[in-house]
Amino acid sequence: MPYRHAVVRANYEDLASGGVLHSAPGFPAFPVRLASEMFQSALALRGGGPALVWDPCCGGGYLLTVVALLHRRLVSGVVASDFNAEAVRLAERNLGLLTATGLAARAAELDERAARYDKPAYAAAAQAAGRLARELSAEGGDVRGVARRADVFDPDALRDALGGLRPGVVLTDVPYGEQTSWLGPGAEGGLGSMVRALGQVLDEDAVIAVAVRGRKVPTDGGPRPHATYKIGTRTVALFRPTS
Repeated sequence: MPYRHAVVRANYEDLASGGVLHSAPGFPAFPVRLASEMFQSALALRGGGPALVWDPCCGGGYLLTVVALLHRRLVSGVVASDFNAEAVRLAERNLGLLTATGLAARAAELDERAARYDKPAYAAAAQAAGRLARELSAEGGDVRGVARRADVFDPDALRDALGGLRPGVVLTDVPYGEQTSWLGPGAEGGLGSMVRALGQVLDEDAVIAVAVRGRKVPTDGGPRPHATYKIGTRTVALFRPTS
């Protein structure tokens, strides 16, 4: 399917994982243009924005951070949660880049590395951090972000992670069993169990957008998606909490 929302082939080099945005082994990035398409398609199904955006399988928080930087005016805040405590720590660092202070600190860190190691790549990343800071300021300024540990199959744990926050859009790239896999006591339930658990904590007008690898969405006997589309090697499924 062609892109319907992210129709412009933009240059996303400043958002590359491992440049300004933090990365770590075992925590894969996500195609930036597809992240934009997922968010915009979910927001369109919901009926517009801005919305609080939640990734309950956040990994390193890359997907959330990218979407908030690209669509600041449509994002009222972000919530990252994951069963893996190391993932939550990395996500916290990336969500910290959604503030002027965080981006300034990252630029200074990269400049210092450029001077210490005489590597142009660090200097280029520092300049990218400056550009991202200017764009963030122009589009509305700092984004409030929180990262918390929670089992995506446990509605009570998810409610605790949200702490009263009410996400309007859920965006997540689920484990494929390659670099990442499902964790926690309910892991055998897979995608279907995750969608059921999310449905118990979300408002009725929320939209859940899930990316999976391959042509089919393995609902595992859970709710059926409202819509699906395939771009590249991934299929995106859009669910409503009442599905």
